[in-house]
Amino acid sequence: MLVISCNNEVKPTGVTTAISKKPVIMDPFRYHKMIEVSPGQDYDILSWGRGSSTVGAFMILHSDSAAAKYTTTTGDLDGAIVDVYNSDMDLDGNPEIIIQAKGKDTINYTTIYAFEFTNGKANKLDFPKLTKSERKGYRGNDNFYIKEGILMREFPIFDGNGKDAKPTGQKRQLQYGLRNNSFTVKQLSKDSTNVSAVKPVVSQPVKKASPDNNQPTKKSKKHTPEKKHKKKHRRHHDSDEG
Repeated sequence: MLVISCNNEVKPTGVTTAISKKPVIMDPFRYHKMIEVSPGQDYDILSWGRGSSTVGAFMILHSDSAAAKYTTTTGDLDGAIVDVYNSDMDLDGNPEIIIQAKGKDTINYTTIYAFEFTNGKANKLDFPKLTKSERKGYRGNDNFYIKEGILMREFPIFDGNGKDAKPTGQKRQLQYGLRNNSFTVKQLSKDSTNVSAVKPVVSQPVKKASPDNNQPTKKSKKHTPEKKHKKKHRRHHDSDEG
């Protein structure tokens, strides 16, 4: 809008458009995400620490505004938080807060910190390590996500070790559930790395048995001299009776 003064001078009104900016996280904090589980039930997840970017600590601030209760859960952190997930995998009405952190040594590995909150109290859940078969070809670079309330995990499969490892183009997919405060694991993908190559069976042509010249052939009936004599004698006997 423009305002015209008495001397016909056009002046701006000073109205500006507000531009929203992403909140700046100040030191010593590095990460922040707020999860609203239900109205009045909020969880703020933060990581913090000075002097290092690979180690530090995390905290989960639970705000129960309806009951005016506020609790804090803390723990040591290995790596940097990349995402936080909320689920109820055992369908008991108690939310699970799952923190995914990534670190790096020889591979880009993932560390999971999981808690189930019951009546405002945090119960730590031990996340299972990969078994020998699940770890075969593992070089990190995990991708976690929630699908229909279930925690899913995918990572590429490599062939070889160290710097010589090469991607096979395949991915291993795992599904995590929760039962009696313990994680269950189910592998959904089928790995050709665990399946030995089976050579196709080539049917050999059946050879027909060739006749053996040394095998005895079917004998034709022959009259022996003794039979001829008996037959001749019978003819004579019949003629004598006539």
